[in-house]
Amino acid sequence: MVKRYKRTLATYYVISDAVLSMVAFVGAYFIRFRFDLIPVTKGLPPIEQCLSVMPFVGVLVPVAYYFQGLYSLRRNRTRVDDFFAVFVGSVVAVVLGVLATLYFQAYYVPAALKDRGAFEVSRIVWGLFLVLNIGLTFLAREAVRQTLARRWRAGIGLKRIVVVGAGELGRLVADKILQHREMGYQLVGFLDDRADRDHLGYRGFPLLGTTLETGAICQRERIDQIYVALPLEQHQRMLDVIEAAAKDLIDVKIVPDLLQFIALRARIEDLDGVPIININDIPLQGLSALAKRSVDLAISAAGLVVLAVPCALVALFIRLTSPGPVFYRQERMSLDGSPFTVYKFRSMYHEAEASTGPIWARDEDPRCTPIGRYLRQFDIDELPQLWNVVKGEMSLVGPRPERPYFVEQFKHRYPEYMLRHKVKSGITGWAQVNGWRGNTSLEKRIEFDLYYIENWSLSLDFKIMWLTLVRGLGLYTPPPAR
Repeated sequence: MVKRYKRTLATYYVISDAVLSMVAFVGAYFIRFRFDLIPVTKGLPPIEQCLSVMPFVGVLVPVAYYFQGLYSLRRNRTRVDDFFAVFVGSVVAVVLGVLATLYFQAYYVPAALKDRGAFEVSRIVWGLFLVLNIGLTFLAREAVRQTLARRWRAGIGLKRIVVVGAGELGRLVADKILQHREMGYQLVGFLDDRADRDHLGYRGFPLLGTTLETGAICQRERIDQIYVALPLEQHQRMLDVIEAAAKDLIDVKIVPDLLQFIALRARIEDLDGVPIININDIPLQGLSALAKRSVDLAISAAGLVVLAVPCALVALFIRLTSPGPVFYRQERMSLDGSPFTVYKFRSMYHEAEASTGPIWARDEDPRCTPIGRYLRQFDIDELPQLWNVVKGEMSLVGPRPERPYFVEQFKHRYPEYMLRHKVKSGITGWAQVNGWRGNTSLEKRIEFDLYYIENWSLSLDFKIMWLTLVRGLGLYTPPPAR
């Protein structure tokens, strides 16, 4: 039911986004050329020119939104997340639209039609389209959000659900159902073989009976769907519940007892008809990985050019204030645990760890040079890592890389630690912009890093880069780490 609901809602969003994008495109044309709000200096293009490009826009926008994860209806998605995804997706669509129309106009339009600008679109029209499309799309999604919320609060169309198994797994399923009231679920209670001696239930939901009473209880409570969350050793009980539910055509969902092994998103794969559970799936694959690499390469290369002079001045100050090399090279671990050499501006005295060996960095580190403290405070010492990004060893956004010496210790103390290496390490990350950096809780950093990996999107990357920038300028203070 969840999959069918998500597929239906995603289909609605695709159609809605396509229609609204075409409306925004035509609206941008009329605002530019028919309302006299902006002076027209190069003649008035015919409406047919706009209509010829409109179907292309209606396809391009949903494709751009798809790669921003807007059709993956994830839990806990906020209005801010929606806005950033819509914003980035719309910008990508406009950039691709401009490039595509220019290319088509240059190479595929007959010479006789080129002077008429058959597929040429005004830059101002593209700019107006960007603003209109972001506004219309976001408002439409907000309207859907509010409509569904009112519908569920009114009790309309709710699916009555019972969870079989009141243990740890069953309680986790119940928590997820209660967190997602927007899916139209109404939890009725639990079935568990302890019901004959314990009727306390969980979070106010009762134990309705034992698994042997599945059929009768489902009829009495008008159950629409059963979630079976039994431990692996109760395989026979699971089969009995499925058989009882089949007699009344009740939907049955099986929750595999594998949660102790699953740290990232799980995905069902197919091996020639045999279902396989991939317990550590990540969204950053295929075209998504290519898109992230393209953004990394473009921004890091531009950053090296723009920051060349400031970096040269920083290098000069380091050279003049303390003996030793300008750059600090250190082995770190990135994607799949592969080692690489990270580059930083030297912020400590030369050979600071010669007598102590590797030591965890801390606030007010006595090993820092006077200028090094400022470099660390504003993260200027990390700028040379743009070269690591250009080389493909790092990404702009991702879990911060760690030294092999510490990785070897952490992976035995924290079983989920190595999952951070499912993606390339980054100059900045979700943990850092949320205050988990430096000498703070490693467990929290792992938690935020795994959230980033599981929920990756280009819009999340841009959000993190923006928060990093405003933090560096002193315009944003991350929430206190606690």
